[in-house]
Amino acid sequence: MAIVLDHTIVPAHDKEASARFLARILGLRYEGPLSHFAPLRVNDTLTLDFDNDTNFESHHYAFKVDEAEFDGIFDRVRAEGLAYGSGPGSLDDMKINHRRGGRGFYFRDPNGHVLEVLTA
Repeated sequence: MAIVLDHTIVPAHDKEASARFLARILGLRYEGPLSHFAPLRVNDTLTLDFDNDTNFESHHYAFKVDEAEFDGIFDRVRAEGLAYGSGPGSLDDMKINHRRGGRGFYFRDPNGHVLEVLTA
């Protein structure tokens, strides 16, 4: 059997607001809290379990998507007025990158986590 990441805990200042934010940006459906987590199902094998915390470091989460999903996510990021950038050191240059023949960009969520969206 291949090793598959099933879930990971994402620290957040407001777990439900954070799950709703990412669901909105990625075009996913947030179904509400479960136990003390605010889980967001990303695909058939991965759930991000948002959990309230007050003191945590910024994490990096990268999402590989197809071209149509990229366009939708990029449109939603711009519609929300979020700063985005072409690299982890350029989070607000308002450009996308074209690495490895694909497209990608980075932005911060309300908790300061760096989110990356890429096609290749």
